[in-house]
Amino acid sequence: MALNLSHQLGAFAGTPIKSGEMTAPPVDSSLSVSPPSARMPKAINLNYKAHGVDPNRNVSPPMSPILGATRADLSVACKAFAVESPALDVETMEEQRTYKEGWIGGKKENGGVPVFVMMPLDSVTMGNTVNRRKAMRASLQALKSAGVEGIMIDVWWGLVERESPGAYNWGGYNELLEMAKKLGLKVQAVMSFHQCGGNVGDSVTIPLPQWVIEEVDNDPDLAYTDQWGRRNHEYISLGADTLPVLKGRTPVQCYSDFMRAFRDNFSHLLGDTIVEIQVGMGPAGELRYPSYPEQDGTWRFPGIGAFQCYDKYSLSSLKAAAEAYGKPEWGGTGPTDAGHYNNWPEDTQFFKKEDGGWNTEYGEFFLTWYSQMLLDHGERILSSAKSIFENTGVKISVKIAGIHWHYGSRSHAPELTAGYYNTRFRDGYLPIAQMLARHNAIFNFTCIEMRDHEQPQDALCAPEKLVNQVALATLAAEVPLAGENALPRYDEYAHEQILKASALSFDQNGEGEENREMCAFTYLRMNPELFQAENWGKFVGFVKKMGEGRDSHRCVEEVEREAEHFVHVTQPLVQEAAVALTH
Repeated sequence: MALNLSHQLGAFAGTPIKSGEMTAPPVDSSLSVSPPSARMPKAINLNYKAHGVDPNRNVSPPMSPILGATRADLSVACKAFAVESPALDVETMEEQRTYKEGWIGGKKENGGVPVFVMMPLDSVTMGNTVNRRKAMRASLQALKSAGVEGIMIDVWWGLVERESPGAYNWGGYNELLEMAKKLGLKVQAVMSFHQCGGNVGDSVTIPLPQWVIEEVDNDPDLAYTDQWGRRNHEYISLGADTLPVLKGRTPVQCYSDFMRAFRDNFSHLLGDTIVEIQVGMGPAGELRYPSYPEQDGTWRFPGIGAFQCYDKYSLSSLKAAAEAYGKPEWGGTGPTDAGHYNNWPEDTQFFKKEDGGWNTEYGEFFLTWYSQMLLDHGERILSSAKSIFENTGVKISVKIAGIHWHYGSRSHAPELTAGYYNTRFRDGYLPIAQMLARHNAIFNFTCIEMRDHEQPQDALCAPEKLVNQVALATLAAEVPLAGENALPRYDEYAHEQILKASALSFDQNGEGEENREMCAFTYLRMNPELFQAENWGKFVGFVKKMGEGRDSHRCVEEVEREAEHFVHVTQPLVQEAAVALTH
């Protein structure tokens, strides 16, 4: 059965961030809430087709069979978290672990998919200290002993450079990353240039730096804007990327300076402890427009969202593009018949399947410009990130949202408003994959845990087909693919789907490709629910199976017995973590 938002969102039971809490808008519990998250070329290709991929093909080839279910008694040893137990020392944990080590270019050297775990959003406080230090240490020790490869941590622009331009306070991050190093955990560091608060799962609020907010207050067009004039302050509009609007620096320069300062401060950890830099490029850290904002109830699943190109800087680019195309009358505004945030495709003239504006010359012009602006934004930031982290031993990754609702419609309206020019007749993910490939970056994708039938079928949701399409695009572009679950899931059914998807055991002909698996999977997220007895047992089994890889010759029963042993081994650590997190 589909899990609703209220059932899935876990909160880190710690001290709340002082700047305020963000409350999610009410959601209809009958629906499964499943959102994740320039220059115009002279000649626009209106008949784009993916290399080796039939754009008219909706149903992707089947993937490999699901691995056997984890045994029901997996979590027997993880009961009664009432008593705090001393932690095992790191040396003892290392002796008891049999999980395969080895991180080579973001891939387990002996096969299998390494599992990382996302840290709580408020792991570092507004005072730049580690939030609930004792609970954090105990939790990280438990994760390490269970075979987890490492952790993912948001490095918030709004915390580190909060007070004034160029003044970086790495405070709590220094301590947290040293803690990971001591435990032998690898780290995926997210350069989080967006606001925390207003998206699915945002349990705290971390605004952009104060001096950035002041600039936006002085020039509201620095914020993404919809056709009704509603401003979105989650991330600086990409229309201003190259303009010196932030105290004399461009937004891209600000992002670059931040990444350079991070590199210099943590140079001793790069390539060893810090193995990946995920570069934030939009709301929720994803390369997309903020087309489906939940804040204040503006958008509700499964609405189509709205285009976000009505700030003066973006409109200036649109005007220049229309003139270059020979249709200056198209440059004054975006589509005016694309409906509202919570409409469905067939409610609108622009997105409807028959004679919709999306499938006209004007629609193709606008959508090409809109999506190219996003690609150019990614290109600018990636070029800088690649230069900054060159020869440091870290991988660069970019997160793409898994927008699976209305995927079965012709226009794919929610993807279009987010900036992904993907329709029934055009592959919108291959251009993204090719852009990432040019910079040797990893394509990180969400909604890996979802199945088509779990989602509302009247909204034509198809997360599995979407994941298949993305996997084929990364195969064609020869770019590594990594995954995340979009919403917290602790059940074996979701784990099985992740195992199945991460195997990538298909290609254009429906046949498996030798040695191709996801390069990593990041599990959402560390919280008290994860350490509950039943959930922890299932999670340990999941990590073990992911580590085995699709070509493992060991039987499922052997892997499950080994997982059960790890449950027993980690019991003292789980007890301590559970007690620390709930007090």
